[in-house]
Amino acid sequence: MGNPKTLIQVGVVGSVLAVLCCATPILVLLLGAIGLSALTGYLDYVLLPALVVFLGITVYALWKRQRERACCMPSHKEQR
Repeated sequence: MGNPKTLIQVGVVGSVLAVLCCATPILVLLLGAIGLSALTGYLDYVLLPALVVFLGITVYALWKRQRERACCMPSHKEQR
């Protein structure tokens, strides 16, 4: 699917952006400034699923990286 390092970066950046837009009024102020304040009632329908998706990408990338490390590491029996 992709490089785990890239997936982790995408997941973390996306999660941080979604949390910033959910927890702070940044997006509400921005939408009000450009005249789209009527859309603020629908932000939860977009931001919360986006947060879940980006957190899922992060967890998947961490799991994939852990699996690759475990696969490529020599076992203790082979070292003796």
